[in-house]
This record gives sequence, structure tokens and C-alpha cells, in this order.
Amino acid sequence: MPQPDLVIFDCDGVLVDSEVIAARVDAELITRAGFPIEAEEVAERFAGLTFHDILLEVEKLSALPLQASLIDEERKLLDNRLAKEVRGIEGAREAVARVQAPRCICSNSMPDRLEMMLTKTGLKPLFGDRIFSARTIPGARPKPAPDVYIHAAKAMSADPANTFVIEDSVHGVHAARAAGMRVIGFTGASHSYPGHADRLTGAGAETVIRRHADLQAVLDALSEWAE
Repeated sequence: MPQPDLVIFDCDGVLVDSEVIAARVDAELITRAGFPIEAEEVAERFAGLTFHDILLEVEKLSALPLQASLIDEERKLLDNRLAKEVRGIEGAREAVARVQAPRCICSNSMPDRLEMMLTKTGLKPLFGDRIFSARTIPGARPKPAPDVYIHAAKAMSADPANTFVIEDSVHGVHAARAAGMRVIGFTGASHSYPGHADRLTGAGAETVIRRHADLQAVLDALSEWAE
């Protein structure tokens, strides 16, 4: 059976159930700054973006100037809540362990946050040093730019066309597709919303799963044919 050159996992919302926590924190801060918004809307519209990029999008929507100090405030508050509340997504550890192809993580999160979340959830040993953050690659732009995915493929000596990415956000799907990779959407985290799967396929995911238990079978099936 053909094997992928590489399987890439997004972290937030795919391996760890952190997007729902981030959405609550971000909604709280943006509402306090003068733009009322619910956590559910933050998750649906902005999942996969850095908080800096979320603020830029909110400024476009509202014409409301937002203070740059919110970025530091958000990071401290979110790190504190994640350290207390974050959990691994059900079945993630087992699904990752079953992947026989080379595997890695590509994320918009900072390395210290990734280290904390992956250690807390017991996922870190499954990836070792194969964890790539768009925030620390020289010259790289965060998702939805494809930079972190392109960097990972080069670092892992993988052909992007034979690389599969597991993504939960529209912005992440766009990034992976722009890198020339194949995408499996994931909707099994707590921040998932009605129409989530349709939006992921509309962005370019070939199929969508909501249980990690289904990942290996889907990888096997998709690996049998070229896109």
C-alpha cells in the first residue's frame, strides 16, 4: 500500500482541545475593548489565526482601533487558562501512534505554548523535535500563509504532493492547499460548529473526519489514488 511522504498535524483543535479556550479568552478581551462578540463567533470566524491577525480582522469589521497591549494581555491570560484547562482530544494519541509515515506538527502557536500543551497531554514524545511553529521560522508568515507547511516539507525531505495535513480551520486548510498538500479536515474538537465540515471541504479538504479513530483508514484510502 502506498505511504505518504509525511503526515502533518495541526495542534490547536486537532491534537489538543485548545481552540474553545482561546475563543473564550479572545471574545472576553475583544468585547471589553468595545466590540461585543461571542466565543462561538470567534471560533467560527477566526479559528486558526493568531490573535494579532484576529485584531486586524476585527478592526476592519468595526473601524475600532484596538490597543496593541491586548496582544500581551491575551497571551498571559490564555497561557494561564491553557495550563489549567487544556486536554488532549479523544483518540489523538492513539491515532498519531498508528501513523507509520513520518509525522510532524505545524502550528501558529509559540513554541513554549506548544511545549506546555503537548507535554501536559502526553503527546510530546510522539513527535520529538518534529514540531514547527510559524512564529519562529525566519521570514515566515503564520497561517493562512503556507510558509510553515513549506518549511516542514523541506525539513522532512517530503514531496508536498504526497503530504497529508490534518486541519480543523478554514485558514489552516487554505495554508496547506497553498503549499500543494492534501488535506483531511477534522471537526472533533469542542469548538466545532454547525456547517464546520462543509466549510472545510469548501476550503479544499478532500474529506472530513470527526473521530481520530477514523484517521488511519482515511489515510490508507486516500493514499491509493493521486489527487
